[in-house]
Amino acid sequence: MSQNNHPLLSVQDLVKYYPIRGGLLYRTVANVHAVDHVSFDIQEGETFGLVGESGCGKTTTGRTILRLVPATSGNVFFEGRDFFKLGGNDLKHARRDMQIIFQDPFGSLDPRLPVGAIIREGLDIHGISSKSEREDKLRDIMKLVGLRPEYAKRYPHEFSGGQRQRIGIARALILNPKFVVCDEPVSALDVSIQSQVLNLLNDLKHELKLTYLLIAHNLAVVKYISNRIGVMYLGKMAEVAPSAEIYSNPLHPYTQALVAAIPQPDPTLRRKRAVILPGDIPSPVNPPSGCRFHTRCPIAQAICAAQEPAMREITPGHFAACHAIGDWAKAN
Repeated sequence: MSQNNHPLLSVQDLVKYYPIRGGLLYRTVANVHAVDHVSFDIQEGETFGLVGESGCGKTTTGRTILRLVPATSGNVFFEGRDFFKLGGNDLKHARRDMQIIFQDPFGSLDPRLPVGAIIREGLDIHGISSKSEREDKLRDIMKLVGLRPEYAKRYPHEFSGGQRQRIGIARALILNPKFVVCDEPVSALDVSIQSQVLNLLNDLKHELKLTYLLIAHNLAVVKYISNRIGVMYLGKMAEVAPSAEIYSNPLHPYTQALVAAIPQPDPTLRRKRAVILPGDIPSPVNPPSGCRFHTRCPIAQAICAAQEPAMREITPGHFAACHAIGDWAKAN
């Protein structure tokens, strides 16, 4: 699912299971299938949106890519190197190029430290530049994200939610990374502030030549700044396509349901929902056989429960994993 042979980031067959232990010997009795054989590429300078319902594995995918949680199996290649195999100084240096903006602008900031120390911490840990140069970089990055440099001595509780998220953005960008995971960066903010933060992220992307993995459950947010979008369901990738294609021509029934659920900005417009999904998301501890979406799919066939669909290219650059799309339905 790459556009060329040299993506900045390549995720290959990524798996993350969380063991459930029990019994007298505290053995593993089951696994939570959080991320199950997920693959995608991200090109340099691109914003790749990753969307899906809560609990589908989006955040776990982002954190596993960065090795904030260990992967069960799979590989992540960053600039052609296997990131999961790096260690020592190589790993420390690579982490400078791969940062994360956390979802919670309240819990992700240490309340005991002034925001200047929070933002500057990465420079201190990596021993970058002299003390005076670090202070200069701190002032520059604070101005860049829309914070006054004199705020550096204040503590997180003195800021609003939007300002705290700007602090989190500054902390991620002060090391001048190449790749940033944006883990639902606006979901905890007021609607009036969300567009401001999205505009900031979009401006910073072009100004600093960044590459984003943007994780969100709101498709309207992802559409706003994403070049391509991947849709996840219950730990699996269901569809990957350019942003405009996802909204104008969603192929997978799950993607169709997500797009149909986007609110219309004009209250005078009325439309019939194209897809209404029955039931709830199955448990990731015991996911359905075959296609994981077949228990809620309005066009499920017998093969859907028996055989897992492969991710295939339906039109150039548009991939989907569904037995009922195009020639697959005729062949089966």
